[in-house]
Amino acid sequence: MPSTDPEGSQLLGIYLNDHLGGSTTGVELAKRTAKANRGTEFGGPLQRLASEIDEDRESLKRILDRLEVRPDRLKVAAAWAMEKAGRLKPNGRLRGYSPLSRVVEVEALVTGVSGKLSLWRALETVAPTEPRLDADLTALAQRAEDQLQRLHALRDRAAAVAFA
Repeated sequence: MPSTDPEGSQLLGIYLNDHLGGSTTGVELAKRTAKANRGTEFGGPLQRLASEIDEDRESLKRILDRLEVRPDRLKVAAAWAMEKAGRLKPNGRLRGYSPLSRVVEVEALVTGVSGKLSLWRALETVAPTEPRLDADLTALAQRAEDQLQRLHALRDRAAAVAFA
């Protein structure tokens, strides 16, 4: 297992860095989406989600630190750049934010939070053999499940507004 098997430790480090990159994209997207929806019915819930997603990324960084996994700066930078490039997707308007933007961005957040939930569950599986995984992974998984429920509700409402 990771604590005694060098290959397992290496693979876990790669896996965690992949999720760190994904969390970078998620935080940037969540913050941008919350900002774009400030002053609308979506703004408050999206701001809360953005804060939680940022907190979850910090939890992941603490796990990397405890496991002595060095963050892969290249993966993090590439993820950041990919989120910026993703903004170029046509949204039905030449300039500015459209209701379609909201739907697509919330759907992207659903995908990211689903990946994060998978991360926490995978780490729960490894935790019994890796004593340095002392984070409350069950609470993190439960929070991701709650975030998914809220995002699905936001997506449904965003679709109703965009496509009415």
